[in-house]
Amino acid sequence: MRGNPIGRIPITNISPVIEGGAYPAKAVVGEEFPIRTTVFREGHDAVNATAVLIAPDGTEHRYAMAESTPAGFCWREATVALDVEGWWSFRIEGWSDPWATWVHAAEIKIPAGIDINLVCAEGKQLYAEAAQRAEAAGDETSALVLRHGAVSLSAGQQAEDRLTIALAADARAAIAQYGPRELITVSPDYPIFCDRKRALFSAWYEFFPRSQGATYDEKTKRWTSGTFDSSHERLEAAAAMGFDVVYMPPIHPIGKTFRKGPNNTLNAGPNDPGSVYAIGGVEGGHDTIHPELGDFAAFDRFVAKAKSLGLEVALDFAITCSPDHPWVKDHPEWFTVRADGTIAYAENPPKKYQDIYPVNFDRDPAGVANECLRIVRLWMSHGVRIFRVDNPHTKPVSFWAWLLAEVRRTDPDVIFLAEAFTKPPMMHLLGKVGFQQSYTYFTWRNQKWELEEYLTELSRETAPFFRPNFFVNTPDILPGYLQHGGRPAFTIRAVLAATMSPSWGVYSGYELFENAAVRPGSEEYLDSEKYEYRPRDWKAAEASGEHLGLLLGRLNQIRREHPALQQLRDIDFHHASHSEVIAYSKRSGDDVIIVVCSLDPHNVVESEIRIDMEALGLAPGEVYQVHDELTGQTWRWGQRAFVRLTHDDPAHILTVSRRS
Repeated sequence: MRGNPIGRIPITNISPVIEGGAYPAKAVVGEEFPIRTTVFREGHDAVNATAVLIAPDGTEHRYAMAESTPAGFCWREATVALDVEGWWSFRIEGWSDPWATWVHAAEIKIPAGIDINLVCAEGKQLYAEAAQRAEAAGDETSALVLRHGAVSLSAGQQAEDRLTIALAADARAAIAQYGPRELITVSPDYPIFCDRKRALFSAWYEFFPRSQGATYDEKTKRWTSGTFDSSHERLEAAAAMGFDVVYMPPIHPIGKTFRKGPNNTLNAGPNDPGSVYAIGGVEGGHDTIHPELGDFAAFDRFVAKAKSLGLEVALDFAITCSPDHPWVKDHPEWFTVRADGTIAYAENPPKKYQDIYPVNFDRDPAGVANECLRIVRLWMSHGVRIFRVDNPHTKPVSFWAWLLAEVRRTDPDVIFLAEAFTKPPMMHLLGKVGFQQSYTYFTWRNQKWELEEYLTELSRETAPFFRPNFFVNTPDILPGYLQHGGRPAFTIRAVLAATMSPSWGVYSGYELFENAAVRPGSEEYLDSEKYEYRPRDWKAAEASGEHLGLLLGRLNQIRREHPALQQLRDIDFHHASHSEVIAYSKRSGDDVIIVVCSLDPHNVVESEIRIDMEALGLAPGEVYQVHDELTGQTWRWGQRAFVRLTHDDPAHILTVSRRS
């Protein structure tokens, strides 16, 4: 028979606990998050609970856990924040609370005239003993307050007056610290890993260096690739738009065998650059730079330039190989051989990637893993502290658990973003084993009910282990909403991504409203940059006004100025009468933001908005001021408001302040 896991004071339903403590819950420095539990006992005596956080250096921080609603469920909660990166843990202490038991009896018996002297004598003893504990701790101020409480319970004045003095705010605060705790029961310790803030709050801008500065010679019919050095201008543009992470697809040599041509065709010409994901050639593999982009010195200049602009460089870590990759010759055991003797290429039916060989992790797990770790550490040594991982769901999760743990052991500031558009259990487990961020289903959530349901899941159910990054588009995904919605669609999706999620991303070309698909019904871009050079005339677009850069910059500025938009766990939806209008608020302390956004890029919409005042921290009948951070307009709102959203202004981002 197994031992009884229930302590003297039952402690159940502890959170955040991931898979029984097998994986750490997630937090970042300064992020507020709740620790919750259920604590109770037999009979009617009161219980209480304390959350104890243990910092990486072993110091302990104690937080009183308050009862949370609804009453009667014995739920308790403490809101905490961690102040340093690294491995933390927490436990719950549940205990019988004689003082709270006494207060409950005193507040009933004394007004009713029942056992007044006995009740006061019992209280006097509790306060006197607490005063002794305060004195022993050297806290004379609290000891004085507690002694005064004990004296107040002596006979000589009205019993109600005695109780009023004993239960004054200063006395309650002192007894909370030095009051009696009996039958203390302690839960197991549960892990939390605290990342730096950028693991939660970031704005990503993706571009291909080979396109930036690429030129075409009409005489020779040949392209000259852009380089790291010619991409410094794009870094400046990304910084000007307020992005803080610049992400580059693979920058390695590209194989020639089965090289893909424009639009993923099989007939590549001699000057077609090939897919950046067909990694490896005679020049080298994942530890090598494509010679047309520059050398390691040029890459280091690129990273230094980014840093000078307040940007971090994120590099794509794609464990894919062209048939020309050195691994194919040096480690044939790392690949799958089919019945006809050929190496299996990558497929995602109906898509075929004849130019890419996936690695088989089961044929030499240790060899593959150690080589991957070596590559990651190589790029870390050149200033890369963020990796976007391509298709992690097609590799063993056990491999990622090992690799991420190895990196975290020595470099806890390194961030990994999972590009995992796949089944929820896989996406969630990748988060649990260490990925700091993940791509999401946001790209395909367009209806109001879909967005509300998904954001409720992300902010409440999965927030302890899964951090979303809302990319509005990628080189692989041109959503149908953008293909057919015109400029308003681009504005709407940017507003939603930037305000719903603390991390979001844009693939270059978005600001130019690029929306041509390779064929009807496809989400692939026409003339995809994955397979060819795509230089863009940014200056001409800005001069013509066909450029969304000002809006993107304003969104990122608003995000930086408002802590409410830098957190994941607090979002509330409000009622909008129109089916194509969504309204929600985010709150961090006194900072409150309301977003009202059209979901219809084709029509002007009008809607009544009914605000959940409690979610804003306001009384039901209160009048307050809202300031639109996009247009500069200011209005007075109450519990009900009315909005009219147009093609030019399909959204309001409203700062809330109390009426002066």
